[in-house]
Amino acid sequence: MELPFVVGVDGSDGSLAAVDWAVDEAARHGLPLRLVYASLWERYEKTVPNLRRERTSERVLAEHIVASAAERVRRTDPDLKVTTETVPAEAVFALMSEGDNASAVILGAWGRGQVAEALLGSVSLAVAARAYCPVIVVRGDKAALAATHERITLGVKDAETSAEAVRFAFREAETRGGELDVVHTWRCPVDHATPSSEVAHRHHERALALIETLIADAAADHPLVRVRRTVIEGPAGRLLVDRSAAADLVIVGARRRSGRFGLQLGRVTHTLLHRAACPVAVVPQRV
Repeated sequence: MELPFVVGVDGSDGSLAAVDWAVDEAARHGLPLRLVYASLWERYEKTVPNLRRERTSERVLAEHIVASAAERVRRTDPDLKVTTETVPAEAVFALMSEGDNASAVILGAWGRGQVAEALLGSVSLAVAARAYCPVIVVRGDKAALAATHERITLGVKDAETSAEAVRFAFREAETRGGELDVVHTWRCPVDHATPSSEVAHRHHERALALIETLIADAAADHPLVRVRRTVIEGPAGRLLVDRSAAADLVIVGARRRSGRFGLQLGRVTHTLLHRAACPVAVVPQRV
């Protein structure tokens, strides 16, 4: 069964950028698109009668937004299969539910009502931090959005957080035909001085060995993918943000603990979602 890419739309510039990016992504993978607008207008219509006219207008607006987004898709790629849905539910939970039957959920970095584009939209942040499917937040400059770098950056940490992300990254790199840059960072304890060349070399070799262990199976399954192995000393968030400037997509793993509520998002991923110069894919792994 072909699971679609689900795109959250709300009529904002951020969601339109996500739609445009998703068209290219769906075409690469040969998958359909499902455009979803979620709002609580029906709840308000039923419980607050004097707001019925206003909320009905919002429902009409929602239908117009998804129809316009679908037309935008058809103008770009007439052969791409696209469906639309307006859901009377809170946006975060609606998109998480849609993600249960999706190859990935694709979102813009900023939605309607954002005060400044430096701040990631609350819906995108919450879905990326809670969903059990891959979530791709579309952000970055024109070169990254047009996939001109022909490089994907994968940040790896350990098997508990990176296994699913590794498989996702190799599939993506094979589909795109570009280079996969696998990055692992390390740091000396804060109470240590600058590491000697011997200590740095030892950390470097251990990190390379970890990368080889993490990617071994996926590399064997995707032998045509060109892989660069990168080990750097320093803070992972800043270093991955720096490398995102030369990437079309940066991918990181995320733990999802069953039964745990609230945001499940590490500091590195949080930094990338707010500051990366290209789209960010958060690939969850249940632990």
